[in-house]
Amino acid sequence: MGWSGQQWTTVSELAKAHANTIQREEEGLYSIHTDPGFGISQRAFLLQTAAGNVLWDCVSLLDEPTIASINALGGISAIAVSHPHYYTSMVEWSVAFGNAPIYLHTADRQWIMRPHDRIQLWRGNTQAVLDGPVLINTPGHFDGFQVLYWPDGADGKGVLLSGDQPQVCPDRNWVSFMYSYPNYIPLGQTAVRRIITLLDPFRFDRIYGAFPHQLVTQGAKEVISRSADRFIRSISE
Repeated sequence: MGWSGQQWTTVSELAKAHANTIQREEEGLYSIHTDPGFGISQRAFLLQTAAGNVLWDCVSLLDEPTIASINALGGISAIAVSHPHYYTSMVEWSVAFGNAPIYLHTADRQWIMRPHDRIQLWRGNTQAVLDGPVLINTPGHFDGFQVLYWPDGADGKGVLLSGDQPQVCPDRNWVSFMYSYPNYIPLGQTAVRRIITLLDPFRFDRIYGAFPHQLVTQGAKEVISRSADRFIRSISE
């Protein structure tokens, strides 16, 4: 929400002055970002697997050039969105790509403003998507917040697609943990420790955050661990 309060538009109106840029990030992974920036200007990702492509997170704009470009990359077989701030036009994306299933955690079901029969609610700590990627429920920013673990990414060292929890900092050797970004409310230490515990079984070397340039290129597990220690120490003093 900006200084002028909430404002509304439509996908067709948005397409008149905006376009999506699709950029290769690494082998099997593409980012999708709307230019000029719209809303909070998050990006989505297209993850290619042997069983089909996964759309991770979502941007509001969906137009014919975007559909054509993604179809050229293999289309979309499944969709997963980290949390309600990025639900946007996820149903439109599903319909445009053969009614691809949309995986959301059941703890966030109250925030679904447009119910649809392709939304698949899951519960628990983990949920496999197609063949390889795994959703991990890491409550904090939202109760049903989920990250996507891609074991084959980073040349087999593993990738975490984190949305904005953990949030990659401008100094990309660090991440942070927030309950509310516009209100500057940090997560408490109990929630941060739980996130670290839930991520611990997974091996990954790289993190892609929700916004352009948010990339921890290597040593991501260690970055999260020492960032959590610093964060907890700071809010406890």
